[in-house]
Amino acid sequence: MAKFLMVVTSSAKDGQDQEYNEWYDGTHLREICSIPGVTSGRRYDAIPVTPNPQPGGYLAIYEIEADSAEVVLGEMMKRAQAGEMSMSDALDQTSAQIWMYKPH
Repeated sequence: MAKFLMVVTSSAKDGQDQEYNEWYDGTHLREICSIPGVTSGRRYDAIPVTPNPQPGGYLAIYEIEADSAEVVLGEMMKRAQAGEMSMSDALDQTSAQIWMYKPH
């Protein structure tokens, strides 16, 4: 089985950080970590100390052990389309971006 990192950036809608963080920490993180192959997840807050702006106010990094990254992404999309994952109105959906990485 291969190992991957799924890196996700996102932001809350203006003035809705508390609602967004409650949803992400209390619901969404658990939903993503329940996908087969996702072994852990951790969140981070952006801090503006670098010369480059962050693509979102928040970062989540998930560790994955699976045959392929596509299988995990496919299951995540399948669950989202089936309504098996909750979404929050506090999420700025235009800010949500996902990247996959494998060890070098």
